[in-house]
Amino acid sequence: MSELNDKIPPHSIEAEQAVLGALLLDWKSMADVVSILKSDRFYSIQNQTIYSALLKLYTNNITGDTISLINELTKEEKLEMAGGASYIASLTDTVPSAANIDYYAGMVVDRAVRRDLIKVSSELRASSYELNKDSNVILDSAEQKIFSLAEGNEIADIHAAKDIMIKEIEIIDARFKSKSDFTGIPSGFAKLDTYTSGFQNSELIIIGARPSIGKTALALSMMQNIAVDKRISCGFFSLEMPYESIGMRLLSQEARVPMSKIRSGMLKIDDVKRIQDAASRWFEAPLYTVDTPNMRLIELRAMARRMVKNHSVKIIFIDYMGLITTENPNAPVYEQISEVSKSLKALARELEIPIVALCQVARDAEGQEPNLAQLRGSGSIEQDADVVMFIHRDRLKDEQVIQDAKIILAKQRNGATGDIEIAYLPTITRFENKKDN
Repeated sequence: MSELNDKIPPHSIEAEQAVLGALLLDWKSMADVVSILKSDRFYSIQNQTIYSALLKLYTNNITGDTISLINELTKEEKLEMAGGASYIASLTDTVPSAANIDYYAGMVVDRAVRRDLIKVSSELRASSYELNKDSNVILDSAEQKIFSLAEGNEIADIHAAKDIMIKEIEIIDARFKSKSDFTGIPSGFAKLDTYTSGFQNSELIIIGARPSIGKTALALSMMQNIAVDKRISCGFFSLEMPYESIGMRLLSQEARVPMSKIRSGMLKIDDVKRIQDAASRWFEAPLYTVDTPNMRLIELRAMARRMVKNHSVKIIFIDYMGLITTENPNAPVYEQISEVSKSLKALARELEIPIVALCQVARDAEGQEPNLAQLRGSGSIEQDADVVMFIHRDRLKDEQVIQDAKIILAKQRNGATGDIEIAYLPTITRFENKKDN
């Protein structure tokens, strides 16, 4: 047996007894610990059983004292498991008053967290020896487990109205003094940004459309506004197109030189000059692209974390959701998309940045304005997303003509919905504000 396994897990029986004794001395102090201390935080089975009974009394609005506690444990046939009546009676002798109950409860929680960390470390150590397991899967599991431990030990706080007002005034004052028109990251589409006040941190934003309607074009148009015009660091996962094709489209949009001319090389001197100028603007732009096809979900999450850590990325675009591979590719499609959707929302919250994911809509949306019911694959997308917008335009008949298009803001958890009229420039596959916007 190793030295680590020989060690007794961290705990403090004295702190556990002090918490229980303080509660029996002053029942009102239960309100101070009920939100931070759960039954499974106790190391001793006896103490865990007693605290569970006290919680039940508290839930039923019964005052917890020695007599009511013994009565409750007797009804549940757990008095012996709790150490018996004599042990319960002795608890009040372990602490002079309930004055330091917060401190004792904190000690109990601290030791429990350490035990959890030891357990997780042991599980990860065992997994690391299993050579049939992908190391990326083990790393992702480690991140998730540690994050879950941290999230599980967050303590809810009570905020007085005066504290809320002070914080809000600080935020409003900062916004008033700021030169920015919006609280979030502006997309560059004026009316859309008026609705959303920009893409907000921790939000999952979905852009849906039928194939070849312009999902990628809209995302690239937004990234041009964000990375080139605003110099805001932006990440882009292109799971469908290689980065060379992305670069060509970005240059076409920025230089306003038709894609057909760039592909054919039939360029005029003025075209070459505009492309060179566009390349120099993009050269300085903080855009970071990954172009791995059918990227695994765990790899995408890991790469997103690296983007934020190493490049201070403030917003991430993903093109598109349906090409993200889950760990169980044989599961039904709706389950896979649900897993992706939930994971992207959790990632946005973890990184505290907006994540914009492109998504196809069902075939029956062809030729009509899409709606939430037509999000392809799972109703989970609608549920998890903070903002859902659709692109609608007619299929092109003349690729030389600027075309009317529409962004349908179908869902916004924290704001209004509506339609935004925009323009589509097919020769450079770019969306822009309409001149009258």
